[in-house]
Amino acid sequence: MITLHDISLGIGAQPPQTVALDRVVHHFEIDSRQVERDDVFIALPGERADGHDYVSQALARGALVAIVRKDRAVMAPEEKLIRVDDVLTALQKLGAYWRAKFPTPPLRVIAVTGSIGKTTTKELAAQILALRFNTLKNEGNLNNEIGVPLTLLNLRPYHERAVIEMGMYLRGEIASYCQWARPHVGVLTMIGPVHLERLGTMENIALAKRELIDALPAAADGGIAILNNDDPRVMEMAAHTRARIITYGLTSAADVWADDIESHGLDGISFRLHHGDGAWMVHAPLLGQHSAQTALRAAAVGWGEGMNWEDIVEGLSQRTDQLRLSVLDGPHHSIVLDDSYNASPESTMAALNLLAQLSDGPRVAVLGDMLELGEDEEKAHREIGCRAGIVAAYLVCVGPRAKWIAEEAIACGAKKSNVVCVTNNAEALDALKRIIREKSVILIKGSRGMVMEEIVQGLTGVQSAHFGHKG
Repeated sequence: MITLHDISLGIGAQPPQTVALDRVVHHFEIDSRQVERDDVFIALPGERADGHDYVSQALARGALVAIVRKDRAVMAPEEKLIRVDDVLTALQKLGAYWRAKFPTPPLRVIAVTGSIGKTTTKELAAQILALRFNTLKNEGNLNNEIGVPLTLLNLRPYHERAVIEMGMYLRGEIASYCQWARPHVGVLTMIGPVHLERLGTMENIALAKRELIDALPAAADGGIAILNNDDPRVMEMAAHTRARIITYGLTSAADVWADDIESHGLDGISFRLHHGDGAWMVHAPLLGQHSAQTALRAAAVGWGEGMNWEDIVEGLSQRTDQLRLSVLDGPHHSIVLDDSYNASPESTMAALNLLAQLSDGPRVAVLGDMLELGEDEEKAHREIGCRAGIVAAYLVCVGPRAKWIAEEAIACGAKKSNVVCVTNNAEALDALKRIIREKSVILIKGSRGMVMEEIVQGLTGVQSAHFGHKG
């Protein structure tokens, strides 16, 4: 277990002399409301709140100490504070220090990145590995400069595998995460135009994601790169690593591949999984035919880590509540497909294809702006609009860019009276109250900046947990 002495060594700061150095830390928290006895509170500044304003509450709830900036006045006893130059940097240094204390074996770290499908891949890979190994994973969407080191601080000597999702906004971020996490296995989902506005070109996005592959050890040292054989930009990365390469895809050219893929609506998907001369029928509780790729990635992780195919198939078949898209009960016995956490053209098209496979009631698509697409944004929104116009009986478009979705939906055959454009989520909820019928199926999808979980909560009373995520 991590102690105050470890914290002192990890961040290079003196702990309070009033607390014994061998005092064991229970957990690290950045939300004062979640602090329990013997936790360490990390007073991070945020967009909405500054952790320094909540140090006294954290200590009152039982925190051993709080890590705070040197130059900040804090309403708390000085003997309960560890002062540092920068709190976020201290957290990252501490996460890297703690990770370095775990040798290989027994611990191996599997990192997952890509433009879409990271969270679901992480969850499913961890589910498979847990059948054989004691496995740690990021909780929820903690895939950023805060979430990755927090996850590393949860490592314990009994852990044999850790599955770490890595998102990014800019080049250099994944390289930093890899310096802290020291991954042995890198999984690439696909390269798409997520954050194109920030990074400028698809080539820059690919280079940012390739930082994971660049960081892997050689095959002789246990390095494995798991690459999407159906994405040429991902396959180009094979030339940049000495790690063992495992490919997955939807053709026999891949090491792990699938065919006979069928969607069974809310009952999941089935497909035939192939490796070498072996083939296994899989029924997985994943939504939409596109989810076969997710299953293949997770299967490749299990195989790369030495698991047998019978256990891998069992892991794919197990139901989990932690996958990305949530199915919730809505008003008038409707079904709400909560895919609100983020949106790219690829993931939105996949969500619409899933909606098309559900025919129990009127199909409603609530689509918000897709952000950071650069000069391709109008074209991408119009392509989505045409598909939405074909799939959905009713369409609610949220935001200025979503007007292109509405225009193209009507051009592709949607009834003009069934297409609504609104400027915010409150207006979308008002429109939905007039649209939703008995057993409607309602897809909610938009970029993170559109905060469309507000619509989900308004319809279901359930609050989504889609904060802090990077693409």
